[in-house]
Amino acid sequence: MKTWRLRFALFGIQSLPVVCALCVAALLATLIAILLGVSPGELLTLLASRFGAYAWGQVLFKATFLTFTGLSVALAFSAGLFNIGAEGQAVVGSLACALVGLAAASAPAPVALCLAIGAAFAGGALWGFVPGYLKARFGTHEVINTIMLNFVALAAVNFLVTRYLALPETVRTAEVPAALPRLDSLLPFMHGSAANTSLALALLAVIAAHYFLHHTAAGFALRAVGRGMRQAQVAGIHASRQIVLAFVLSGGIAGLVGTNFVLGYKHYYEDGFSGGIGFLGIAVALLARNEPLAVFPAALLFGFLSQAGLAVNSLLPREVVEILTGVILLVFIATERLRRTWSQGTRGRLAHPGEGRP
Repeated sequence: MKTWRLRFALFGIQSLPVVCALCVAALLATLIAILLGVSPGELLTLLASRFGAYAWGQVLFKATFLTFTGLSVALAFSAGLFNIGAEGQAVVGSLACALVGLAAASAPAPVALCLAIGAAFAGGALWGFVPGYLKARFGTHEVINTIMLNFVALAAVNFLVTRYLALPETVRTAEVPAALPRLDSLLPFMHGSAANTSLALALLAVIAAHYFLHHTAAGFALRAVGRGMRQAQVAGIHASRQIVLAFVLSGGIAGLVGTNFVLGYKHYYEDGFSGGIGFLGIAVALLARNEPLAVFPAALLFGFLSQAGLAVNSLLPREVVEILTGVILLVFIATERLRRTWSQGTRGRLAHPGEGRP
């Protein structure tokens, strides 16, 4: 009986950081509303009135972006690596998706679609390979590499699009014939929402990443490097290969952002579409504790916050959402430290339930 109580306590401790972060964010949002002369009841009424099926569709659309970038960051974290370059990888992958989609315009639709999706992954993977190789070959720090490569990717893609690829007087490419269906074609009550079936691809990526990390030898080797590079090398694991593999897979997943924007929403590449999704992906991965199966719920939370900010924009400034995002992360990180301390003690009692009794 005592063992079950300890297990229940352990589950509660694991949930504590998220619960505390959400409670503090809710209290802060209420306080900001009162300071701005808005009653919490009025705010909730407005939010409820504007959060219909369309708004939930938009939450799913935004969560799809964040699932790809959050999963990208989480996969790299599992190998002990900091991939700050998910945004650059997403941009390169999205442009590759559009260009291959245009080049395959004459191919049958399923073939063109598969080629465009493959190009999105390959473009992001190629951009992820660069910091992976530099880290494995020369030992250069991946944080610096990926941050700098973000600027390189955004500037290079902007130059290519505006100078050579954009239609006259625009900053976008021509339309890609291959397209993923919108969810409102399957669920008519979501009419007008940008949510599309790339959401299914994001969920498949989450499941595949979980299976890879926890049920394959390659995933075990990658996680072993994350827990200690020297120990992994002593065990016969080629750490440099795992570093490159982690960045290639991480970049490829980030590149799949193009399936949501290019194939599912706009049907063309547009310069400047990314809007910080790479950095929000870091927040998603942190909140998910780098567990692939927890990435999508974390992405839903941040997608909801973003859409809620638009819904109540007439009463509260849009910047309040950014404040709440920062507060959620700060409180989560602080309470996560406490959780780890408590859970270690609880696991110790589970492993030795008889200790400490007379």
